[in-house]
Amino acid sequence: MGTKLLLLALLPVGVLLTLTVVSAAGQWREAAQLRDFDRSTRVSFAAGTLADALAQERLATMLDTLRPGPQAEERLADARRTASAALAEAGRRTDEEGRFEERMAEIRTGLAEVRRDHDARAVTVDHVAGGFGAVILDVVELVAAVESREPSAFSRSVADAHLSMIQATEAAGAERSELVILFAAPPGAPSPTASRWPALEEARLDTFRRTASGPLKSRLEKVLSRPESAFVREVRDQLAAGGSWRYPTVERWAEAASARMDALRTVTRAAEEELRDSASDGVSAAETRAWRDLALFLLLLAVVTAFALALRRSIGRPLTEVADGAQALAAGDFSYGIRHHGHDEIGTVAESFRELRGTVERLTDEVRAMTQAVDGDRLDHRAEPAQFEGAWAQLLEGLNGTMTSIAQLHGRRKEAEREVENLFTLSADLLCIADLKGYFRRINPAFEEVLGHPPEVVLGRPFMELVHEEDRARTRAALARLGDGEEVFRFENRYRRTDGTYCWLQWNARSIPEKGLIHAAARDVTERRRVQSEQSALRRVATLVAQGVPPERLFGEVAREVGRLLETPSAAVVRYGADGRVTTVGDAGAAPRAPHEEPAVTAVADTGKPVRTGDAAGVPIVVDGRLWGAVIAAAPGGQELPPGSEKRLAAFTELIVSAIANADSRAQLAASRARVVAASDASRRRIERDLHDGVQQRLVSLQLELRTAEALAPAGSDELLERLAHMGRGLQDAFDELQRLSRGIHPAILSKGGLGPALRALARRSSVPVELDLRVPRARLPEPVEVAAYYVVSEALANTAKHANANVVTVQVTRERGAVELVIADDGVGGAEPARGSGLIGLADRVEAIGGTLHVNSRLGNGTSLLVRLPAPADDPGSRPPGEREGESGRRPPGEREGEPSGGPWT
Repeated sequence: MGTKLLLLALLPVGVLLTLTVVSAAGQWREAAQLRDFDRSTRVSFAAGTLADALAQERLATMLDTLRPGPQAEERLADARRTASAALAEAGRRTDEEGRFEERMAEIRTGLAEVRRDHDARAVTVDHVAGGFGAVILDVVELVAAVESREPSAFSRSVADAHLSMIQATEAAGAERSELVILFAAPPGAPSPTASRWPALEEARLDTFRRTASGPLKSRLEKVLSRPESAFVREVRDQLAAGGSWRYPTVERWAEAASARMDALRTVTRAAEEELRDSASDGVSAAETRAWRDLALFLLLLAVVTAFALALRRSIGRPLTEVADGAQALAAGDFSYGIRHHGHDEIGTVAESFRELRGTVERLTDEVRAMTQAVDGDRLDHRAEPAQFEGAWAQLLEGLNGTMTSIAQLHGRRKEAEREVENLFTLSADLLCIADLKGYFRRINPAFEEVLGHPPEVVLGRPFMELVHEEDRARTRAALARLGDGEEVFRFENRYRRTDGTYCWLQWNARSIPEKGLIHAAARDVTERRRVQSEQSALRRVATLVAQGVPPERLFGEVAREVGRLLETPSAAVVRYGADGRVTTVGDAGAAPRAPHEEPAVTAVADTGKPVRTGDAAGVPIVVDGRLWGAVIAAAPGGQELPPGSEKRLAAFTELIVSAIANADSRAQLAASRARVVAASDASRRRIERDLHDGVQQRLVSLQLELRTAEALAPAGSDELLERLAHMGRGLQDAFDELQRLSRGIHPAILSKGGLGPALRALARRSSVPVELDLRVPRARLPEPVEVAAYYVVSEALANTAKHANANVVTVQVTRERGAVELVIADDGVGGAEPARGSGLIGLADRVEAIGGTLHVNSRLGNGTSLLVRLPAPADDPGSRPPGEREGESGRRPPGEREGEPSGGPWT
């Protein structure tokens, strides 16, 4: 209220104060503008000095161009120094002003170009005059820009007069330059005219006369009445009249025109002084008016303030006391007392606040008593609303209802705590509360059931000590994530039991960062992981069994899988011999004790059943009802194997039995196939001998008898002779057909000459060119190998001729490391697939029957290649004839006739 009264008192003078402030602000603003203008005039004066210096340099440069010599050079050097000093001063003033930097940069650049061109003697005197004229014009424009600020009315007229004198002086300088060129030109040369410059000068001087003060006008008239001014007017008049008259010399004209320009500059400097004085006077006057308005404002403000304070003291003090009391009551401070008493409205308000304070004190006591009852778990306490009226009584009734609700919630909370405690105690999962420092705060009984450690051990040490060493880094990483507020799901690690073994626990955890606690639940997944590991190991062994790996490799893999599964390096597969000897056929890298020293090995041999002796266990391997061997595992370091290890070993013995049975079956199958192929080859050779010794000899006898009959035929029996000749040709055709059939059954050259000559014969008969690369000894190979190699090459060449559309076939035969390798490749169309029932299946059966392998690579467009490997024992190098080569290569010569060499079975 006191502030409002003060504002009400200040309202009548608010308008007057506002006007005073506006007036003072206007005066200060005008003074600031005048100070800015006064500072800007320094740039203008420096620019005027620069314009005069550049005009002098222009004249000196032109004279140096027209009359070069030492004197002209000295005059030019002096003029340049003066101009450079004026340029530097103008630049400094411009920097202080903080404006017109770009204009000054242009002036420097233009002046530098004019000087450079003159020093290089690359321009004429006309160009010199024009270049300097442009630079000086830029300087004059700079003066005009500076003085275009808003000065006072008197300063504005003086500024216009100053600018007019600078422009008039420049016009006189431009006239001087052009007439210097005119008077220096040779007779008859084109001469410039300077008629525009007097008119411009006169126009600028007229502007000066209109804006300048009386003393400046008088000074100008005195300058115009001097002798040099009269000489300039005389020259102008002569030039305007034309005709023949004698031009003054360049020096005479330059001297007179320069003297006249110097006189004009004195007027310019007088205008500068007057402009400087007027700007300074304007600043002083504006500041004086501003201070006067400010003093008036302060005086008026002091009077009004004193009046308002007096009014506020008489009314505002009791209002302030009442307001402070209300604020103290609102803040809960009952110690503050309102001392004001009166019969006015303020006194009534003060009395009401005193009554309110008493009511609030009693209400506070009731609330405090109810709070103490809640803290003391006395939830049957109730307040007495009858001691209050109106809203206060309703408030206490609401508090009583709240107390009733709290009592009900408290009962439900107790019941929920009992239920949670029951769940926490009876849960089969591991439940706990831990802190971020690595200690368990609370655990349920499942911890002791799973780990075996009593609660005081688990709670009294960092839980990281119970974690397996290999899992501690991952556990710390999970703990750090929980510290950052993340949740951890399905995190697994190993905990040590009291018996030294480890169990796998799967954790789900959530942190409460503000309390530094972690709520976690774990489940024992040891059995699940054991089953998964066992199944994975059995799958890997079963895969090896299905692939038909050699038994010695399989036994080693089984021992290593058993070692990994039971976490022991002492695992092995042993075999019982008929003489009672025990042989280790596979181990996990660190075998147990020697078989004859291992009690489990002896126990399995004696009982034929799974046994467990001390720290080892063994399971028998029974093949076809006969004890073949056993799988043995021993715990490291005097420990014990996990329970049920015998059953886990039994699963591996079943796979070993299957592998042994498969190996026997494959061996029997290979032997059976070898016998079938051998029988087939023997049958072919028997048929070949029968044909050779029987049918072939009978046909030869018939041919001889037929020839005898032809010799005994009487003369003149042409028809009979023709019939006998026809029968002879038929017998010869039958003989040839029988010979071809015999070659297809079993080539004689293979039996007599071996694989090399037989393959060369095949190459000669092939319709597709064949390149042979034979790297086999001349000593004979085993007959099954030669026969299989011959028929593989024969069938491959026949397929190439029928289907491949090839240009060449390469056949390479190599013998090394107890095997013969054949590589048959063509450059045909490819696309051969043995699975479609081609002749390649029969070749594969023949090759595999003698223990060999055949691989086909035939992609479309890339030709077909066969890689055949046939087992052959290493030959004896000493059995070769002296000088015989290791191998040979050859190709059928073009045009060589096909057929068997001499000495074949039919000769």
